[in-house]
Amino acid sequence: MSGLTSFGIFHTAISLVAVGSGAIALLRDKKISWDKQVGKMYVFTTIVTCITGLGIFHHDGFGKPHVLSILTLIVLGIAFLAAQNEKPLGKFSPYIERVGYSMTFFFHLIPGFTEPLTRLPVEQPWASSPDDPNLQKIIGVCALLFLIGAVLQVRALKKQLAK
Repeated sequence: MSGLTSFGIFHTAISLVAVGSGAIALLRDKKISWDKQVGKMYVFTTIVTCITGLGIFHHDGFGKPHVLSILTLIVLGIAFLAAQNEKPLGKFSPYIERVGYSMTFFFHLIPGFTEPLTRLPVEQPWASSPDDPNLQKIIGVCALLFLIGAVLQVRALKKQLAK
């Protein structure tokens, strides 16, 4: 793999498991939920991805990818807290859980597109940097899809809770 260390390969492999399990949960169940095995796998592999990502310094020093890892861990923690039976975040707990887990999936997509597109093809990568306008368009489309999905999830949850 293009310039990856053994640690980088492990990080990439575990992140692919996280993205795969998150995609399965979203497509099959329309949500990522701690109540399902695939949801637990997503959460655990996302945590490992974030922690291992904190040890990678591809772009010299602490940077945006590290901030994204920390933000992802915080959002995962809030979503997990919201899912608890005591509903510590009140009536908004189910919404925070649902949208929070989905947001972390969107966070996976940022490096998921950035890393390969700034490395491949090896001779002339598709994107010149993480700030390349073409790459930013792709991330923007992902953000829009996340927002549409979040609205649909909130609407579905609202209907479900009204029953």
